[in-house]
Amino acid sequence: MVSADGHAVNPMIVKVFRALHHGENPDVVLQSAIAGAGSRLVPQTMGSVLAEWSDSGREEGRAVGHVAFAQEFLPGVTDAWRVALRAAEADADFQAEARALGEATADVHATLAAALPTVEATPDVIEGIMVSFRRRHATAEREVPEIAAFHDAIASVYDAAEKGEWPKLQRIHGDYHLGQVLSVPNRGWVLLDFEGEPLRPMHERSLPDVTLRDVAGMLRSFDYVAGSYALAHPGKSAAAWASAARRAFVDGYIARSGTDLRANRALLDAFEIDKAVYEAIYEVRNRPGWLSIPLQAVARLATRSSTLGAVTTPGATGPREAGPITS
Repeated sequence: MVSADGHAVNPMIVKVFRALHHGENPDVVLQSAIAGAGSRLVPQTMGSVLAEWSDSGREEGRAVGHVAFAQEFLPGVTDAWRVALRAAEADADFQAEARALGEATADVHATLAAALPTVEATPDVIEGIMVSFRRRHATAEREVPEIAAFHDAIASVYDAAEKGEWPKLQRIHGDYHLGQVLSVPNRGWVLLDFEGEPLRPMHERSLPDVTLRDVAGMLRSFDYVAGSYALAHPGKSAAAWASAARRAFVDGYIARSGTDLRANRALLDAFEIDKAVYEAIYEVRNRPGWLSIPLQAVARLATRSSTLGAVTTPGATGPREAGPITS
């Protein structure tokens, strides 16, 4: 927007959706809901454009959906991936930033839960999620033979998660990683791009999900910073940096949400293993040189869960937490 004297007023950026889908785009719906609640953790919404077009694949022959989304333009920003990678390269302490990101993530989840419907984790819902986990695991074992070595350990984590306590499902980011967060001067972390996984059908991306999927996605992203650093600097490691960042992120999320992620570690481990398995499939198909990053995560998570013996099933005896969640 430009004033009469030619100066920018409330500068905005307009996202035009290249791939059109019937139905409301979750990027528009979720970001607008968060901004509408008064949150500064997302760019402010300026407006959106709905359109109707011919679609022979639909019974009525027409489709309606979002084609454009106007939102606040944020100048002078850096995405969190670059901020984190620079910190890892300098071996700089990133714990305060990671904790703040955990707090921001919890705040956004709370806002979405208050603004949009939530649903109970019924047996059918849980079964559907676990079927997708196990199906992806089977695909990975066919395409990435190294994962087969952890078959029993992964199956054990999935079994424990399925039997554990599940939170209500709600709307989440759905494709959460450091590249989806901006570091904004004098404002802090700002989350964006709430479209969900690009390869999933739009109607699936608009369904309530488990918030731990977002938490797991960000934990994996910290690992990818360390993995990227190691690939670029043979013989050096940022594993300790990543572990500290992961721990701080979880601490921030717990402190702000009041949800003790460690009390249901098997469920979080299941989501993180599923994400790492997904990454392994992607890397073997597209970037074989990066395959070591998710493989190391699968090995660490599967081995940790099987040796520490976390207990999350109702009525079970023994400690609910056995060791740090980010080891």
